[in-house]
Amino acid sequence: MSRYTTRSNSPGRAGLCGPPVLAVCVLLALAAADVRTQAVDEHGAPIFKVDPFWPKPLPNRWSMQQVTGLHVDHLDHIWFLNRGNAAEGDEIGGAGTPSRIECCVRGPEVIELDQDGAVVNAWGGPGYHPLWPTNLQTVLADAKGFVWVAGTSPQDSILKFTRDGTFVWDFGHRPPPGAEKAPENNQETSYLINKGRFQLDEVANELYIIQQKRVLVYDASTGVYKRGWGGHGMPLSEITNERIPSYTWTGAPPPDEKNFVPDLHFVEISRDRLVYIGERGQNRIEVFTPEGKFVKEFYVSPGTPGQRVTEGCGGLNNPKLPPCGTTYKLAISRDPQQKYLYVADGTNNRVWILDRQSGKTLGSFGGNGRYAGQFHWINAIGQDSKLNIYTGEVEHAKRIQKFAPVPAGSR
Repeated sequence: MSRYTTRSNSPGRAGLCGPPVLAVCVLLALAAADVRTQAVDEHGAPIFKVDPFWPKPLPNRWSMQQVTGLHVDHLDHIWFLNRGNAAEGDEIGGAGTPSRIECCVRGPEVIELDQDGAVVNAWGGPGYHPLWPTNLQTVLADAKGFVWVAGTSPQDSILKFTRDGTFVWDFGHRPPPGAEKAPENNQETSYLINKGRFQLDEVANELYIIQQKRVLVYDASTGVYKRGWGGHGMPLSEITNERIPSYTWTGAPPPDEKNFVPDLHFVEISRDRLVYIGERGQNRIEVFTPEGKFVKEFYVSPGTPGQRVTEGCGGLNNPKLPPCGTTYKLAISRDPQQKYLYVADGTNNRVWILDRQSGKTLGSFGGNGRYAGQFHWINAIGQDSKLNIYTGEVEHAKRIQKFAPVPAGSR
C-alpha cells in the first residue's frame, strides 16, 4: 500500500514571535490560556461540546473503518488506526476500473491528522510490510519521530516505524507454533501470545505490555525483559494460571479479586510516574509505581456486568457471551496537574470523568447512538494540549469525534 504525505511550509509560532510581532504573540498566548479555563458542572466535571464538522473527509475516496487505537502526539497531531478487518461491501466497492460504485476504497490503516482534521500522513495495511499486524490494536507516536504499531493476534507484535512509514524495528517475542493453544502461563516472558496492548515510557525507554493477568516491562531498544507483576503488585510466580471465576450479576459490583481480571485493556503512565492498568472485566483501575508497587484501586460504573473471562465478550449484541465491562481505554488529562481521568466505556457508551487523585467519578458525557456526540462501541480516546478530547469507535460506528472544552463563563 502506498504512502500519503503532505506537509505545511508555514513556520511555527516560535519562529514568528520576534520583536516585530510580540504583541500578536502575547494575544495568542492569552487566547491559549483562556482555552484552559474550562467550564465545569455542579459536580466539578469539565464540560465538553462535540464538534460535528471534525475531522475533514478522508481523501482519495478512502473509507473510515474500525478505530481501534488513537494517540495524540507532542505536536497535537492525532494518529488513529483505520482497521479494515470488517469492511462492508459498500465501503470498499469503489475499487477497480471501472469502479462499481462511486464510494469508496480501502484506505491506509495508520493515519495522522492535524488539528484541522486534515490528513498529514497515511500508510500501512495488509501487504505493506511482511510483519504487518493482522488484528491492529494500538498506535503510539513518540517525541523522537517514531510511530509504534501493534496487533493482538498471536503472531502480531510491536513494530516501530518512522512517521512517514519506514520500518525501523520489530519487538518480536512471537510464540512458537501451537503455543497459543497451550494452557495460560503467566510466568513465561520469552514469548507472548498477545502483545497488542502496550505503552511506551519515553522517560525510561521501556515498553509496558499488558497480557493475560500481568503487566510486563521490556527495554524499548533491545526488547530485553526487565520486570513484571500481577494484580495488587503480586510477583509473577504468584499469579494464577486458572480462569477467574464468573459471577451471577445482580446489579452489584463484581466480587473482589486479588489477581488482575482479564481482559486487561489499557496501560497509561502519568507525569508523576504512576502506572494505570485497566481491568475491563472487573470495571477496575489499579495504580502502581513503575517498579510494580501497588498504590490504589478504584472502580468505574461498578454495577455494570463484567466479563471476568479470557474467552471474549459480546456486549449486548451476543446474549451467549457476557458483557465486556467498562474500562476500555483511558486518557489522562493534559492540564498541568493532570487532574482528571477520562475513561472510555464501550459497554455503556460513555466517557466517564474521574478525579485522578481520589478515583471519584465526577460525571460523564456521551451515550448510546450514532448522532454527533453519541457513541456506538467507543474503543479509543486521547486528549491534546488544548484540552480537546478525541474518541474512536469500532463495530459498525467506524468514526472519530472531537469534543472541545467549553470555556468558563460561556454556558
